[in-house]
Amino acid sequence: MTDNRTAIVTGAGSRRGIGQGIAHALAAQGWNVAVLDIDEASAKDTANALTEAHGVAAVSAACDVTDKSAVDAAVSTVEELLPAIGALVNNAGITSPVPFAEVSDAEWDRVFEVNVRGSYLMTKRVVDGMASRGFGRIVNLSSVSAERGGGVFGGVAYSAAKAGLLGFSRALARELGPAGVTVNSVAPGLIDTDITAGKLDPEHKAAMVADIPTRRAGRVEDVADVVAFLCRPESSYLTGVTYDINGGSHIH
Repeated sequence: MTDNRTAIVTGAGSRRGIGQGIAHALAAQGWNVAVLDIDEASAKDTANALTEAHGVAAVSAACDVTDKSAVDAAVSTVEELLPAIGALVNNAGITSPVPFAEVSDAEWDRVFEVNVRGSYLMTKRVVDGMASRGFGRIVNLSSVSAERGGGVFGGVAYSAAKAGLLGFSRALARELGPAGVTVNSVAPGLIDTDITAGKLDPEHKAAMVADIPTRRAGRVEDVADVVAFLCRPESSYLTGVTYDINGGSHIH
């Protein structure tokens, strides 16, 4: 049963984003959902849409995941308004297609701050409560770029940060398993979202799709359904694993 538990999804405000798709997939399973996003208005719109579409309790909170005090305040709001936190999806992230020779120190740090530090701060804030209750589901959004070394849309900084999340997830899974908390990763390939919309020229995208065995780019729902599966109470024997969602573009 998930109706007495809450799932937090970070970066879930974007209308065509993976985070919003994940929020809807979890709400459809009966989870109460907390939508965290740096864009407060978008987060509120998503929360309202979840309640209207699925009849669950949903709240929103503005949150810069790189700011420890902002993370604490947002999670405290969730704890006050919704049932116990049972799942955390660290979806908030940024990409960076800048070639390594052109990456500034500030750009490198920015990519790691959002993708890695943000996931660390969110997890650190909620994990003790999960462990004390004997139940938790943590899912980190990595990328196929972490596994194949870029080649999709993100450059070296992005690939390195997303690879860091894989190590983070696996090591944390070992620590938290005895407490009933699972930690897994998903690694999407080319997915149609606002991140890539208009930033890939048609010829380049067509060439990328032609190299995918399923001959299409992924949909937000392709990722969201796997994340929701990993968050189920029944998925308690899956931990420390990475689910590749790439249509076969990277098989290993």
